[in-house]
Amino acid sequence: MNMQSITLGQYLPGETVMHRLDPRGKILLTLAYIVGVFLAEGPVGYLATALLVFLCARLARISMRYLTRGLKPLRFIILFTAVLNLFMGGGDAVLVRVWFLTITETGLRNAVYFALRLIFLVLGTSLLTLTTSPIALTDALERLLSPLRVVKFPAHELAMMMTIALRFIPTLMEETDKIMKAQSARGADFETGNLLRRARAMVPLLVPLFISAFRRAGDLAMAMEARCYRGGKGRTRMRVLHWTMADAWAALIVAAYIALCVAEGVWL
Repeated sequence: MNMQSITLGQYLPGETVMHRLDPRGKILLTLAYIVGVFLAEGPVGYLATALLVFLCARLARISMRYLTRGLKPLRFIILFTAVLNLFMGGGDAVLVRVWFLTITETGLRNAVYFALRLIFLVLGTSLLTLTTSPIALTDALERLLSPLRVVKFPAHELAMMMTIALRFIPTLMEETDKIMKAQSARGADFETGNLLRRARAMVPLLVPLFISAFRRAGDLAMAMEARCYRGGKGRTRMRVLHWTMADAWAALIVAAYIALCVAEGVWL
């Protein structure tokens, strides 16, 4: 598996409309988009979801080929989910019956829809991280969680931890790729054999990967301490977040998308 195919957590700098949107709005709209994906119950809703993802990718100037790279590591999960729902669906319209396995029209529809939901969830969340820098995500999460400070909720600390964890995903994947190449040069085999054998071959990667992760975490802690980091109290920000007309248009588009999904569910 090519670790460079993982797009979640990566950031592509740019000056597009998607990059300039308020990160607070992008987080809220992404959550609304996820709700819309689960509300979609028919071809119209899933077609609208696909068009929305394609529109956002075009506005962000991100090719669909690059965006769909994030689906490669999840191929087995998507396929397993589709197969599981294929044989678990009820209904009376039987399409195929082999021994005790029965494929019905409802099961086939559920298999396709659940697989599409996973695909669209990955694509939508990848668009958020690809167009929003980790610093902007930290500021946005802290602002969104700031009302909870009245109950002594550590909004800044939680936002910082979530952003660092998200930012470390591509870093650890890159480190894993380097370790795999180094061990392959020494005779390790990660490509041949059945699934169980390849899973066992991945075990020797864990020790150097954990050591590298702890080393990076220690370096990050020392760097933050050397810069006198003491949490969010009294901190100022170079960039002030503002809600613009582009954010309003984005909210209207997502609201129309959710309304379409709800309307289709009511009519069905």
